[in-house]
Amino acid sequence: MQNWLFLAAAICFEVVATSALKASEGFSKFWPSVLVVCGYALAFYFLALTLRTIPVGIAYAIWAGAGVALITLIGWLVFNQTLDLAAIIGILFIIAGVMILNIFSKVSPH
Repeated sequence: MQNWLFLAAAICFEVVATSALKASEGFSKFWPSVLVVCGYALAFYFLALTLRTIPVGIAYAIWAGAGVALITLIGWLVFNQTLDLAAIIGILFIIAGVMILNIFSKVSPH
């Protein structure tokens, strides 16, 4: 169970860092820039801990898929970015892919 908590932490820190990257305006704002560096460092640290027990392909697919879905949601809610039907369908496919990996894959530790 701890490995999944590490993966969740990695995803959360990556999402915070990517959101701060947008807010840093090209690293021209100090505090958002600090948050970017710290967030990505913590994201990779927790991802590395995850890789002790979860295969890299599975962990990365979940990390990247969840990150894309969450960043898209934050872009829509916080940064007022629009989503068209194709974007929404694409995000749903990413979520479905992560679910299929977790539920049906024999290489994914349960």
